[in-house]
Amino acid sequence: MLKEKILMREQNRDSSIEIFRIITMICIIAHHYVVNSGILEEITRENIMSLNTLFSLVFGWGGKTGINCFVLITGYFMCKLNISIKKFLKLFLEIEFYNIILSLAFIVSGYDSFSWSGFIKTIVPVYDLGTGFVSSYLVFYLFIPYLNLLIKVMEEIQHIGLILVCLFCGMLLQTFFVVSNTFSYVGWFMVLYFIASYIRLYPKRFFEDRRLCIILFVMSLLLSWGSVIFNAYIYAKWGIRIRFYRFVDTNRILAVLTAVSAFLFFKNLHLKHCPIINKFAASVFGVLLIHANSDIMRKWLWQDVLRNVQAYHSNYLLIHAFTSVIGIYVIATFIDMLRIKVLERPFFNWYDRVLDRKINLRIQDIERLLQKVVGK
Repeated sequence: MLKEKILMREQNRDSSIEIFRIITMICIIAHHYVVNSGILEEITRENIMSLNTLFSLVFGWGGKTGINCFVLITGYFMCKLNISIKKFLKLFLEIEFYNIILSLAFIVSGYDSFSWSGFIKTIVPVYDLGTGFVSSYLVFYLFIPYLNLLIKVMEEIQHIGLILVCLFCGMLLQTFFVVSNTFSYVGWFMVLYFIASYIRLYPKRFFEDRRLCIILFVMSLLLSWGSVIFNAYIYAKWGIRIRFYRFVDTNRILAVLTAVSAFLFFKNLHLKHCPIINKFAASVFGVLLIHANSDIMRKWLWQDVLRNVQAYHSNYLLIHAFTSVIGIYVIATFIDMLRIKVLERPFFNWYDRVLDRKINLRIQDIERLLQKVVGK
């Protein structure tokens, strides 16, 4: 009966947000194509207004905006759901699987050497908490039940006020003034969660206005690209070193505007259910875990295998960039589909049959014990 309900829910689920997940991950891979390959370092040494440079800057624009999009999707759906041990365990095991398997692959192949610090970093998924997306997202996931409790007790005006305060401290001050970041990744994800949950819980007419959403999306996108090119021009003209992605970093105003408007645009597309799109979208997080797994993976992939810097100095950069990004997405997706079929699905079928009830009983025992301690 439970399987039938899940199947019905999947069949009724349109593919608008799912294709948005895919596009978001492609933007993140394109960002990594530029910033993790050595191309960004080459840009400062070359003619910064050359066609290859301008293409690279715009092509690699969307990584931080993509992170915002990814968290907005999480907030939109999870604000009305509960985090179960099974959901968290599925996320945790996926992260651990790729950390361990890829680390072992590089060590066994001789590409990397074993070290205790590397071993600890591999098995502890929160090693780079605050700066790494994956570890921060994992910890952020633990806060979702408590964020949902806060959202439920707030009235709409309080929800708006909380968002405005967070955006002032966490976005406007960082965009227009030279101040240190108010929030780490975990804190910023909570801000995005409040925004996405407001969109879900308090529907407004302008949230559903396709024309308005596409106008806002296109305008913010063009402004984002323009800001990157403008910063490059300032550096080329007067040698003033400005971070090329200053206005489109994760908590900067253009990254937020583009992410929110893009999310609203795709949410309102209402595409019919497409099994292929939804299946590819189910492996989006796995694609991230594979291609951006570690510094060793980044060096091997972008520098040794694809040789992005050489492509940057060539006449075939555009072809190399697009085929590399799409190729990585497709190959990593099929790898993750295989993991789901061979490992994840059988394990959680066993989990549902054997462990789920036992774990829930143990949790209830712990809750009763805590109630007694608090009561005393």
